[in-house]
Amino acid sequence: MTSPKSRLGWTIRQIRQHSRQLVRELDIVKGVYLGTGYTFSQCHVLFELSLHKSLTLMELAEKLLIDKSNTSRTVKKLVELGLVKSEKVSSDNRQKLFSLTSKGEKALCATTDLADQQVEQALENLSEEQQELVIQGLQLYSGALRKSRLQSNYTIRLIQKQDNTQVARVIREVMTEFGAVGDGYSIDDPEVDDMYGSYRNKRSCYYVITLDNQVVGCGGIAPLKGGGKLTCELQKMFFLPATRGIGLGRRLLVLLMDEARKRGYKKCYLETLDRMWGANELYRKNGFELLEKPLGKTGHCRCDRWYLLNL
Repeated sequence: MTSPKSRLGWTIRQIRQHSRQLVRELDIVKGVYLGTGYTFSQCHVLFELSLHKSLTLMELAEKLLIDKSNTSRTVKKLVELGLVKSEKVSSDNRQKLFSLTSKGEKALCATTDLADQQVEQALENLSEEQQELVIQGLQLYSGALRKSRLQSNYTIRLIQKQDNTQVARVIREVMTEFGAVGDGYSIDDPEVDDMYGSYRNKRSCYYVITLDNQVVGCGGIAPLKGGGKLTCELQKMFFLPATRGIGLGRRLLVLLMDEARKRGYKKCYLETLDRMWGANELYRKNGFELLEKPLGKTGHCRCDRWYLLNL
């Protein structure tokens, strides 16, 4: 039986191989797009300016995912070619807005026509079902690359004593956001103000996610009260709004389930609220099954969704 690590290695090699071939088929190696005489960076600038009408240098850099100096050089060349023009921002003379000239619009149209022809000719070799698979695959992989890029700004590590104040703030902010305040909710659990001390035992662990040394997410596991020694509970897993939707939840969840297995647990239980729809979706997508009633004796009687995962 193939191990998960071997399977991952094979997948990585396959994706890299096909990515290299895709880059070559798209003429990216040559540096000039489809014989237009324009570089790929220049074509991307033309496209973004057409889409947004006008943008500052910094806005262009953010959309192209390249630094400001490289963006500046690309735009400067396009201005010299007469494809792009600039004007000062009325509210700030130090800022410039860039937009397409009529010549730039014609160049973009010609480039777009060539690109459409290239894609159309390729699609002629595929059935409608295969074409849908191509779209789905590109969406999945580009989305995964985006999430990976954004995640690289964050650090996931074990909680430290100095994190206590920030962790308590995250827990209370998120629970208040979802109206989980008062009796029957974990917001009033005594360990909230000392999560570091509460999870310092061999059967528990608690992790934080930081951005610029600020805690923006957290979560841990501990034995389920009244659940037996083989069942742990996923506890107090919360993320501030700005950190949601980029895959950090799944990364932390996978890490915590691995930690649970290392500690000998066979099942993981959790409680949440129906109105925390993002959390519910995360748990379902990662194998947690919805229960009809709660397990153990957590004391969180206001929770209305209960899940269990076989580890």
